[in-house]
Amino acid sequence: MANALVWLRRDLRLNDNPALAQAISDGYRPLLVYIHDENEAGEWAPGAASKVWLHHSLLSLQRNIAERGGRLFLAKGNSQQELHRLQLETQAEALYFSNLYEPALRARDDAVAELFDQRGLAVYRSNSGLLFEPWQIQTGGGTPYKVFTPFWRNASAQLALRNVFSCPETLPDWPTLESLSVEQLNLLPAKPWHSQFWEYWQPGEAGAEEMLEIFCDGAVNGYREQRNLPDRTGTSKLSPHLHFGEISPHQIWRRIAALPGDESLAGDLTHFRSELGWREFSAHLLHHFPQSSNENLNPNFRYFQWQTPDPELLQRWQKGRTGIPIVDAGMRELWHTGWMHNRVRMIVASFLCKNLRYHWLHGARWFWDTLLDADLANNSQGWQWTAGTGCDAAPYFRIFNPVTQAERFDASARYIKKWVPELTGMPVPHVFAPWQKPDILKLHAPDYPVRPMVDLSISRQLALEAYSRR
Repeated sequence: MANALVWLRRDLRLNDNPALAQAISDGYRPLLVYIHDENEAGEWAPGAASKVWLHHSLLSLQRNIAERGGRLFLAKGNSQQELHRLQLETQAEALYFSNLYEPALRARDDAVAELFDQRGLAVYRSNSGLLFEPWQIQTGGGTPYKVFTPFWRNASAQLALRNVFSCPETLPDWPTLESLSVEQLNLLPAKPWHSQFWEYWQPGEAGAEEMLEIFCDGAVNGYREQRNLPDRTGTSKLSPHLHFGEISPHQIWRRIAALPGDESLAGDLTHFRSELGWREFSAHLLHHFPQSSNENLNPNFRYFQWQTPDPELLQRWQKGRTGIPIVDAGMRELWHTGWMHNRVRMIVASFLCKNLRYHWLHGARWFWDTLLDADLANNSQGWQWTAGTGCDAAPYFRIFNPVTQAERFDASARYIKKWVPELTGMPVPHVFAPWQKPDILKLHAPDYPVRPMVDLSISRQLALEAYSRR
């Protein structure tokens, strides 16, 4: 039986893995390979939180492969060189891998494929992480979409789910190959600041499948409304698992399609599917506009006058010490769990980009380093949406009022009090804008900032004036 390399990256699973399944179907003896080289991603190398998740995900995958008699081969260094070395050592006749879409990684993958092709070796690329390849959905004129609604209408009409590939029962061992250990990839920081993450997460394929079942058993009912309430589990929390490919969107789509339910659930499922659609749309935009990870998609903002960040104010935002409870709660949730509720992500982003008027890249880079689900397409497009600089973005005059947002979506202040415990003793009506009641604030929360670091009303007006001059 001939050998083949199956190059894993963000498809860290055995179930529904197109590259692995195709290699086996084609009659090859697969060697599963993971190569770590941060330099290949350029300036968007994985952040600290991403690397921590990756460490644990690889350990989980390693165990899954070992349970089937196989072995995960780990290497560190230039991917092209390591794959070439492995091909020579194993006399592999083919290379299988799933596509990535970030500009630097796409260029790397093209170079690897060209090298193997020039040497007369078979190369098979597949789509593992999306419902559609980013270039598949086009307007009637053959151009990329810039607005979500027509994009998703067209994409939904074309959707034809493929079969989910089964998990192999056995995998071959490669006893003579020398592999690094997961620990030798040096993905963990010197200080275990991430230790509290694992109260909330289980990286790996089993954790992904369990999270999907929890969602299907609970939060999917009422998802359309509950997803906006940060004080409860109203979302799927599948984003880190999706990013690392521990579960595929096809698996998720088929699972929710199998749910029994009445007409009321149909609206929740439609809304959840549209959130998967936004993920597809973000990948579509990054593919067609690769500069969007660093530049405004809307050319009208090319000369917009962002404020020069004050390092102290930026750090206060990062650490959740702005003096605005809902913003501080979100930033502290991020620091303690590696994740932030989506509604709160929009609130903290609006505060940074519009009240402080700092370039969205300052927020995108912080999220990149601290989010477990940091994904270049989603992160870039999410920040540009809130900043008003992207495709299909929120209008520039839409500036979230963090006080009214908190009153509406965290009416009992449970979310705020969980993550900003200094405010636990504050009466609920005064939690949302505690600076308005300085005597009560001093009595119940003497350690909390006495006033916001910027005046919300004045900063809003200044932002509107700046945006109108763009």
